[in-house]
Amino acid sequence: MQNPRLATRYAKSLIDLAVERNELDAVHSDILLLQAITRSNADVVALLRSPVIKADKKIKILGAILDGKISGITTGFIRLLAIKGREAVLAEIAGEFIRQYNAIKQITQVKLTSAAPLEPALLNMIREKVETSTGRKIQLETAVNPDLIGGFVLETGNNLFDASVLRDLMDIKKQFLKNIYVPEIR
Repeated sequence: MQNPRLATRYAKSLIDLAVERNELDAVHSDILLLQAITRSNADVVALLRSPVIKADKKIKILGAILDGKISGITTGFIRLLAIKGREAVLAEIAGEFIRQYNAIKQITQVKLTSAAPLEPALLNMIREKVETSTGRKIQLETAVNPDLIGGFVLETGNNLFDASVLRDLMDIKKQFLKNIYVPEIR
C-alpha cells in the first residue's frame, strides 16, 4: 500500500457519507465492483495511475465503464478523487473501504485453502462451523493449492489452522530427523 493514511481517510469519509444517506450497502456493492475491475484489468489501473491522461478524460473513461452500474454517491466520489488527483489510490481506498465496512458489520475475513476445489455443500458446512465457533459472520475466500496433497488450511485474522497432509508429512519428517527413540551413541 503506497499511502495507507490517505486511503483510510478517504474510505472513512465515503463510509460516513453512505451511512448519512442510508446507502451503505449500495456503496459497498459499488466498491466491490470497483475492486473486481481493478484486480482483473491492468489497463484500468494503468489509466488511473497515468500522469499523462488528464482528470476529465479519466472521469469520462470510468463513466463509460461504470455507467448505470454504480450509485450516485460512488460516481461523485470517483469524480472527486479525479479532481483532487487521487484517482491512482482508488484500489487502495476500495480495499480500505471494505476493511472498514467489515468492521462496522462485524464480518470476519476467512481464507480457506484446500488441495482440490470443494463442493458448495462442504463450503457451507465449513462456513457454519466457523461462524458458530467465532460468533461472527464470516466472508469466506477460497483458494486451491495442490501442494497441500490433502486437507485444508484455514486463516482468519492472526489465527492459522493447518489440517493439511503436507503439514503432517513435515511433522513426521522432523520426528525422523530428531529420532527420539534411538539413544545417542558415544
